[in-house]
Amino acid sequence: MKKILFCGAALCLLLAACKNNSLNVDISSVEIVPLQTNRLEQDLFSITASNFDQKTTDLKEKYGPFYEHYLMNPLRLNGTADTAYKPLLLDFINNREIKDAYSAAQKLYPASEIEKLEPELNNMVKRFKYHFPGRELPSKFITCTTGWNYAVAYIDGALVTSLDMYLGDTSVFYKMLNYPQYQTRHMNKHYILPDLARGWLLTSFDNNQAQNNLLSHTIFYGKLYYAVNALLPDINDSLLIGYTTKQMQTCNTYEKNYWSYFAEKNRLYENNLNTIRELIMPNDGPFTAAISKECPPRIGMWLGLQIVRSYMKNNENVTLDELMKETDAQKILSKSKYRP
Repeated sequence: MKKILFCGAALCLLLAACKNNSLNVDISSVEIVPLQTNRLEQDLFSITASNFDQKTTDLKEKYGPFYEHYLMNPLRLNGTADTAYKPLLLDFINNREIKDAYSAAQKLYPASEIEKLEPELNNMVKRFKYHFPGRELPSKFITCTTGWNYAVAYIDGALVTSLDMYLGDTSVFYKMLNYPQYQTRHMNKHYILPDLARGWLLTSFDNNQAQNNLLSHTIFYGKLYYAVNALLPDINDSLLIGYTTKQMQTCNTYEKNYWSYFAEKNRLYENNLNTIRELIMPNDGPFTAAISKECPPRIGMWLGLQIVRSYMKNNENVTLDELMKETDAQKILSKSKYRP
């Protein structure tokens, strides 16, 4: 019976998302150069001590500046100019846990699985071009292994995803690393696209607000998630915001209460970083402790999304590009006519 109830709730969420699909714009005439897919993890794990020089020369040529970034950031090496470059990279490649995680990723993400992502990624790029004409577009999709150091990135014209961060909710590696369940439930293939879209948009539209207060952060993340939804119009809200079905139901039930907490005593204009971090910042957790143990985490982001949706509904002449460029959070709030 529990399984039937859960599936029914999930279906309701999916139908609700489909009902309001004004973001599903016509991209049939949008032309792009299809993304080139490169499997960096496969190239990397073909390196041995005997073929190191030739293989790494090929990698530098194939991946360009991104290869140095990959070495120096997720792998935390000092780049190809470092005298310890060869032994340190071979240590990474030959590490037992890293090799096992690589093998697990190859089983979960063979060529056929990556090929399923490619049409959706290209459509995501088309929608970005539709909404943000004139902005630089990615030319590559790169998969890699980072030793669990980061999940996604947009850098040097490439959308990058680290497959060892998407090995499935019950992966033995995540248990080994003592990742909490509220974190690992996001670490599966269903989150690759929304994570990539969010990472790309965060790079394209930074959070430099005129006012550094709770309202400005609430609206910024509301705009961000609205834009992710525009790039992935068929995504349901649970996957978009990273909530369980129960957490979504809680938000819908107590939306008015949560908004009252934000709006009372001028809390919206609070500029204390600890307060902002508790209610907004993307450091995930099981709940928003400042409100209650039943309140989902990152509640300010969810409320921001509701405000921005109301703003766009009540200001139909505003384009997504104009929304993302608008830095007056008070203006967006006022013109949203948000009344939960």
